Amino acid sequence: MDFAQFDLTGPFAGLSAAAIMAGVFVFFALLEIAAPFRALRLSKPKRWLTNLSLFALDTALVRLCIPLLMVGTAQWADAEGWGLLNWSSLPIWAQWIAAFLLLDLAIYVQHRVMHRVPLLWHMHKVHHSDPDFDVTTAARFHPAEIVLSMVYKMACVAVIGPPAWAVFVFEILFNAATIFTHSNTALPPALDKFARRVIVTPDMHRIHHSVRRLETDSNYGTLFSFWDRIFGSYSAASNSGRAGITIGMPDYQDNRPEGLGFSLLLPLKREVAAQQEGAPRS
Repeated sequence: MDFAQFDLTGPFAGLSAAAIMAGVFVFFALLEIAAPFRALRLSKPKRWLTNLSLFALDTALVRLCIPLLMVGTAQWADAEGWGLLNWSSLPIWAQWIAAFLLLDLAIYVQHRVMHRVPLLWHMHKVHHSDPDFDVTTAARFHPAEIVLSMVYKMACVAVIGPPAWAVFVFEILFNAATIFTHSNTALPPALDKFARRVIVTPDMHRIHHSVRRLETDSNYGTLFSFWDRIFGSYSAASNSGRAGITIGMPDYQDNRPEGLGFSLLLPLKREVAAQQEGAPRS
């Protein structure tokens, strides 16, 4: 195949990426069944139906509202000569490395802002309200957040000007990492400690989904773990222990989040527990 002629915004590229993601999802879903790290609390069929329904809505909205997406934006930036990397004289391998680092940093910054700005938090808390933690948590995002997130990421691509192929590969790796870090699995402690020097692991990200606010506001990374260390948001371990973390949000420690209607309307609700902690989320 002549990769130079490969249409990265065409249906074949979309189907290829979707097939890879489906394979990653099925792999970790089966691994969770074979060797779950934690026992789940809620009804798995109902919870999975809600989380995957949110994913279907997100996908439909993004494809409908933003047809170019990140790869199309990269192609446009290249054609128009926009972006930092398009203005640079870096060799292609260095552009790929810079693209991966800058895109992941941009998403790290976005994640921190989602926790700090009240309006954005009320969209993002749909993700955090899941009282369980498995591969479908990676799909549990409010449609409004997904659309806003894609607009932000397209703007970042326009500013960075990365190679379109680098964006295509980054999207696949980033989405695969999202599934991996939310899976109900765990690496052996020694391997986890070694791996999280570079990448985010399920144990590291599980702390981010803790019911404790100080732990929720840490470990924002998805692909690379070193941003949290560089910017002082890294938590090595939970106060509740590796397997004792209570997942979710204080106000939603029941079965309400497993309902699709409740999850879609959740951004309109205000939490009492968060206000009692003196958080700027109101």
